[in-house]
Amino acid sequence: MLATVVFAQSEGHKAPSEAEKSFTLLKTLAGTWQATVTTEPPVPEMGNGATAEVSLRVASRGNSLVHEMYEPGKANDPARYDHPITMLYVDADRLNLVHYCDAGNRPHMVARASADGKTVEFDFVDLSGGNEHGHMDHAVFTIIDANHHTEDWAYMMPGDKPLRAHMDLKRGQ
Repeated sequence: MLATVVFAQSEGHKAPSEAEKSFTLLKTLAGTWQATVTTEPPVPEMGNGATAEVSLRVASRGNSLVHEMYEPGKANDPARYDHPITMLYVDADRLNLVHYCDAGNRPHMVARASADGKTVEFDFVDLSGGNEHGHMDHAVFTIIDANHHTEDWAYMMPGDKPLRAHMDLKRGQ
């Protein structure tokens, strides 16, 4: 009888998967962030050293993380300006990222954790919607400390030409 009780208790406390650990880590980024953005190759209209605001919000009772990016001085009008939304969630022991892009597509990526426990890297899996204007292809979140993290995004332009954006983010006050 005692063995049955011990076994039942251990079943109730299953160790979190790597995907769940990475998701829990990313949820600590909830809040508003000020970013300095650089691109490679440089994009004049984006301006290297440009600023952006990023909002990360835990939603759906902790089951999703909403990542929204805004350009300072631009109205929150999705019909006129690019304010991309990225959703992160765990499904079947995989941490998924779906980026809702102004290019009209939705790239899907899956995470792999790093050995240091501070970096979560997302690799491209598939694409919904067209690829006429390219698609987001790779993302890396690196946590420096509670008030500082970086994000590296790779966008695959038509002709498989990569455009990389690096964001250095500081938590807003």
